[in-house]
Amino acid sequence: MGTGRTQGGWPVTTKILVAEDEPFIVESLTFLLSREGYSVDSISDGGEVVDAMHRIRPDLLILDIMMPSSNGFDILQKIRITPNLKSTPVLVLTAKGQDADRRRMLELGANDFMTKPFSNAGLVAKVGDLLPGDGKAEEQVI
Repeated sequence: MGTGRTQGGWPVTTKILVAEDEPFIVESLTFLLSREGYSVDSISDGGEVVDAMHRIRPDLLILDIMMPSSNGFDILQKIRITPNLKSTPVLVLTAKGQDADRRRMLELGANDFMTKPFSNAGLVAKVGDLLPGDGKAEEQVI
């Protein structure tokens, strides 16, 4: 699980960056996604997300809208105009579930949207849907 890519014949772990300022949510997401086989990094300051993406090169960004220093709207706008980041799938995970916020994030280029609180199964399913090759390793029959 979490290794849909290969390099030199060896599986490469799928990397997810969680941009979230609530420690409990970061801890929950890290546990949940790590259990699914993904490599998870997190960042809690919105102003550092783009730099972290350059450094980590995640296969998926899970982005909160309300963060310190820079909000999710501004972060998503920067990502979508940055050549080597613009194709990174973004799942917005936020307490702001109003239609206007959802519409704006999708217009800015978010790939999907979930409101807090979220179901673990629903989040794992959305993550799998957004990752190339669904981010899961193919089982080999020997």
